[in-house]
Amino acid sequence: MVRKGHKRKNNHVVIVTSDATDGKVRQFKVRPWILQTIILVQCVIIGALIGFFLYERDVWTGETLQTEAENDAIAKLEQEKAALEGQVAGLNGEIDELNQRIGILSETVNQKTQSETQLSEQLQKQTMPTEFPLTGKTSMEEKTEENGNPICIFTASNGSMVVAAAGGSVTVVNEDPEYGNNVWVDHGNGYTTIYRCAGEVKVRQGETVTQGATLFVITDDDSKLGYQMTRDGAYISPMEVLAISG
Repeated sequence: MVRKGHKRKNNHVVIVTSDATDGKVRQFKVRPWILQTIILVQCVIIGALIGFFLYERDVWTGETLQTEAENDAIAKLEQEKAALEGQVAGLNGEIDELNQRIGILSETVNQKTQSETQLSEQLQKQTMPTEFPLTGKTSMEEKTEENGNPICIFTASNGSMVVAAAGGSVTVVNEDPEYGNNVWVDHGNGYTTIYRCAGEVKVRQGETVTQGATLFVITDDDSKLGYQMTRDGAYISPMEVLAISG
C-alpha cells in the first residue's frame, strides 16, 4: 500500500524590528500569493506612474512645441503688422501730399474760373452797346423814321468823334442818301449798331473795332449823327440800351 505524500506549504516571514534598544522583533507570516499580489500591485503602480510621467512629458513637449510655433506665428504676424503699418503711414503721407496738390489745383482752377468769368463779363460788357456813340458835348432828339424805325439824332460840336458803342466787326460801310455815309457794327451778341454821318469815315468793311474806336470825325459841316440799333434783326430804340450819365 502506497502512502500519499503531503504537498508542502511555503510561507514567507516578514520581520519587523524597531530602532529602540528595547524594541521587540515581530514576525509575520505571509502567504506567497499575498506577497506576489503585493509585488504585482506595486509593479502596476510603478508602471502606471512611469507611463503617466512619460505621457505628461510628451504632452508637455507637445504643448511647448505648439506654444513655440504659436509664438513664431505671432512674431511673424507682428512683423507683417509693422510692415503694413509702415505702408499705411507711407500711403497716408502720399494721400496728404495729393490732398495738398488737389487743394492747390482746386484753388488754381477757382482762380482761373474767376478770371475767365471776369474776362467773360468784361468781354460781354465790351460788346454790349451801352456806351455813348460820341465824344464831346452834344444834344439829342429821338425820332421815328417814315418806315417806323426808331432813331436818335445827335448834334455834336466841332472836333467831336463818332465812336463805337461797343466792340465788334464792321459789316457795312456805305453811302447814305440822307446823312452822307453809314457804318454798321455787328457786336456778335445779337446787337448791331448803325452810325449815319457825313463826316470822314475812319474804318473799313471787315475791320474789327474795339469799344470807343473812332468811326467818324465831326466837323462844322457834318455835325449830325443818326444813331440806330437792331436786336436780333429788329430795330429798337437805342435809349433802351444806352447808358447815359450826367
